[in-house]
Amino acid sequence: MSIPRVGIGTDVHRLVAGRPLWVAGLHWPDAPRGLEGHSDGDCVAHAIVDAVLAAAGLGDIGSRFGVDDPHRAGAAGLDFLRWTAELVADARLAIGNVSVQMIGNEPRLAPRRDEAVDALSGALGAPVSLSATTTDGLGLTGRGEGIAAIAVAMVH
Repeated sequence: MSIPRVGIGTDVHRLVAGRPLWVAGLHWPDAPRGLEGHSDGDCVAHAIVDAVLAAAGLGDIGSRFGVDDPHRAGAAGLDFLRWTAELVADARLAIGNVSVQMIGNEPRLAPRRDEAVDALSGALGAPVSLSATTTDGLGLTGRGEGIAAIAVAMVH
């Protein structure tokens, strides 16, 4: 019997003009700003990656997919999830499930939650639960400067 292992991941990206918005594996075409980053900036996907890698004892997103790798420039958050699932499988572990929460004022996640859950779960190959909240105007997310995400993952 394998012993379950738990990991936590957090990611934050600044919202900037002139970039498409990718959050929770989805493109938000009507968003006036996107997330800054070496990749697509999808903080929800990145937090999941960190949580899964932490649970598996495989480092973090920076150590596995660092910004100095030109092949990762502009990469989609869903690709990071697929690559992470491969690393976990190579380590002879399995992803049990993930819970992730987006923290920010935009985009409004509720209308596309099921679509996002399907995209994230499909790319990771494991169930993903997704929620969202605001910070009632407090901090960088409350001021609309960026979006954050916190994820917890279980592997066995």
